[in-house]
Amino acid sequence: MSTDSFILSETDKRGVTTLTLNRPDKHNAFDDGMIEQLTYFIKEAISNENTRIILLKAQGKNFSAGADLNWMKSMAQYSEEENIDDATDLGKLMHVLYHSPKPTIAVVQGKTFGGGVGLVACCQIVIAQKDASFCFSEARLGIIPAVISPFILNAIGPRWTRHYFLTAKTFNAQEAHMIGLCQEIVEENELSNKVNETIHHLLANGPVALETINKLVNELTPLSINDNLLQSTATLIAKIRISQEGQAGLNAFLNKMKPKWAIHD
Repeated sequence: MSTDSFILSETDKRGVTTLTLNRPDKHNAFDDGMIEQLTYFIKEAISNENTRIILLKAQGKNFSAGADLNWMKSMAQYSEEENIDDATDLGKLMHVLYHSPKPTIAVVQGKTFGGGVGLVACCQIVIAQKDASFCFSEARLGIIPAVISPFILNAIGPRWTRHYFLTAKTFNAQEAHMIGLCQEIVEENELSNKVNETIHHLLANGPVALETINKLVNELTPLSINDNLLQSTATLIAKIRISQEGQAGLNAFLNKMKPKWAIHD
């Protein structure tokens, strides 16, 4: 097993590489270091001839809180160019996971926000605990979930994407199943058995056949996620972050205040 402060990586004798988000004290929130390391481990698993399946999971009670608070503080001070570079790195992480030729499984528990939902959408099979909940909260901060948007769109379609992006409402595992974000919902005590059952089904199939199926599905998916699209979404979020509304929203959030546009009955 290789370990560091953000990611745990282990490959078992079956060829299942488990990548574990390992910041439970921060609810597995992203920062630039975690993005870099997770990208590295996914690429390593893809290139490892002994790996047949990539399993993505998280330590602690929540899968991922999205962006780390201190990272968000830094982003609020970044220039447009620095924001583009930062967003591009996140896009590359999503891209490499989404285009994995090897089957990917996400195991989700607790709360998952923003970029964490992006990771879930990039995985080919998603198993969620019944207590799982999801949210794209960016619009509340005056920003948008631009980088993850192509992956969410391909997972749940444009109407549900628009609905959850616009409302920024939290939705539960049952809703996530209904819209296609996850394929399985189980109780916590059934999670291990369901994961092993799914792995059993995958390992019964030809590895080359599975890789070819993934390539075929990617080619047939209407929205092609390429470098130009990633650059476009990174540039868009960079402009929004440094805009007047984006700055006001981020500063309000960081200072635990309501932004001026928030109206409550």
